[in-house]
Amino acid sequence: QVQLVESGGGSVQPGGSLRLSCAASGRTFSSGSMAWFRQAPGKQREFVAAINWRSGGRSYYADAVKGRFTVSGGAAKNTIDLQMKSLKPEDTAVYYCAADASIILSSLRQAEQYDYWGLGTQVTVSS
Repeated sequence: QVQLVESGGGSVQPGGSLRLSCAASGRTFSSGSMAWFRQAPGKQREFVAAINWRSGGRSYYADAVKGRFTVSGGAAKNTIDLQMKSLKPEDTAVYYCAADASIILSSLRQAEQYDYWGLGTQVTVSS
């Protein structure tokens, strides 16, 4: 059974930093992707960042976080971290880790294409 477990959420002031981590147990994703999505109250779940190991570990970002967030993956291809800097109040959300063993690049930003999900970790950016 595959499980994804997130850690590292919390509260921070605007301009601060947080690092999220996600570890998968039960399988690796060497031909697929691991990703981060987020969902703010009253909004749809949205893509944040992903690593696609099928394309050699290339990373992908949503425009809203490009230049502020950095995604990295572990060598075993079953972990993914998200370093978040220059956080803004609009980054406040529950952040979810997702993984899929065979997702194609054109579907990387679509939540419904991922087979495995973590329970989420809260990130709150507020003064």
